[in-house]
Amino acid sequence: MKQKTMFYCTECGNETPKWAGKCPACGAWNTIVEQPARIGGKEQRKSGHPLQPLRRPHPVTELQGSEELRFPTGMGELDRVLGGGAVQGSLVLVGGAPGIGKSTLMLQICSKLCETSKVLYVSGEESEHQLKLRAQRLKVESDCLYVLSETNLGEILELVAEEKPDVLIVDSIQTLYNDALESPAGSVSQVKDCTMSLMQMAKGQGVTVFVIGHVNKEGAIAGPKVLEHMVDCVLYFEGDQHTTYRILRAAKNRFGATNEIGVFEMRDVGLAEVENPSEMLLSGRPEDAPGTCVTCVMEGVRPVLAEIQALVGTASAGNPRRTSNGFDYNRASMLLAVLEKRGGLKVSACDAYLNIIGGLWLDEPAADLAAVVALASSYLDRSVPHDLVAIGEVGLTGELRMVSQLEQRISEVRRLGFKRCLVPVHRTLPEFPGLQLIPVRNIGEAIRAVLRPSG
Repeated sequence: MKQKTMFYCTECGNETPKWAGKCPACGAWNTIVEQPARIGGKEQRKSGHPLQPLRRPHPVTELQGSEELRFPTGMGELDRVLGGGAVQGSLVLVGGAPGIGKSTLMLQICSKLCETSKVLYVSGEESEHQLKLRAQRLKVESDCLYVLSETNLGEILELVAEEKPDVLIVDSIQTLYNDALESPAGSVSQVKDCTMSLMQMAKGQGVTVFVIGHVNKEGAIAGPKVLEHMVDCVLYFEGDQHTTYRILRAAKNRFGATNEIGVFEMRDVGLAEVENPSEMLLSGRPEDAPGTCVTCVMEGVRPVLAEIQALVGTASAGNPRRTSNGFDYNRASMLLAVLEKRGGLKVSACDAYLNIIGGLWLDEPAADLAAVVALASSYLDRSVPHDLVAIGEVGLTGELRMVSQLEQRISEVRRLGFKRCLVPVHRTLPEFPGLQLIPVRNIGEAIRAVLRPSG
């Protein structure tokens, strides 16, 4: 008998009985894919899925658990991103480009987890011998760490039911397959079905599951977008393979904030935590060089100082180029327009490039003033004082507006040894000994207050 198939959208997960070029639910184009129909009960028994007893609903007043059962992973930066540690029975998806350090991070946390928990590390990409060699290099040795090289989902679930580990690590979700499906491993249907099975196992047996996932060319987790909706937490491991620093950020977290970041440094013995990312991001900053300015942004509850670099030059062609790296392109274009209209600088005929050092992505308005100062500095060829930080939001009329958590930002600026801070005018500006606050009303005052002739 011919197996029935269904069509569904990889962006929103909407199922349709026939193929269409445009998803009727979310309107995305070329996202409808075909997969076998949902597996029935008999086929599910053949696939090796352990059968769960029928569960009954309970009144919410009778349920226990006033707070999540959290436990530390052994890495403070990872615990910070997770919201204070891993939650028992949760499913965490860790994504990143190949070679960025996802497997290294997961194997390193096993050293601490094995002190109080039983950990099962399942790899579909490495043999058990290769895992042993990598564990020796990372100095991860424990009798509570069990490794397995397997890709069959049914056998993995049966082994989990027998061994009853506290933590399960799967590397990677794209290598697992359910033999009840005809599609190959890594296909959309396989990734979706395997993730659903792992989620049911995590909730039913209370096992904390970390799943490693690859990313596609667009930088998103490979597989259907609905995959990210199924898990409890989505972490992205970012960074340039040619540099040593890595940034871990949460794109989704049911048990904590999504704006925290963790910073790591890749060394020959594994990943090392960077507890003060501001010093790392500002290291190697040139002195008395036009086109650079420092700002302070909030990554969760942590203030982070970042360097914004700008380059403005005469356009060689009729159409000037606009490029931004780590800064929203549309916001950069808006700031250039405000700089010309309200600041009096003719930048419309110039090529403009904006770059954030260290791989950060600045998406809050507090970085507007530093970006404008850096662009004006490059255009006028005048350097910004090396001990100055600019914090503020820029409006379309060129005015400067206050930002949230200003006192916490200024405290971090003072702690790192800066002497001057450019801020918007406010009636109740705090006072910090050793730090000069320069209040300005608009970008014109800001440019005149900080830019001086070079040399």
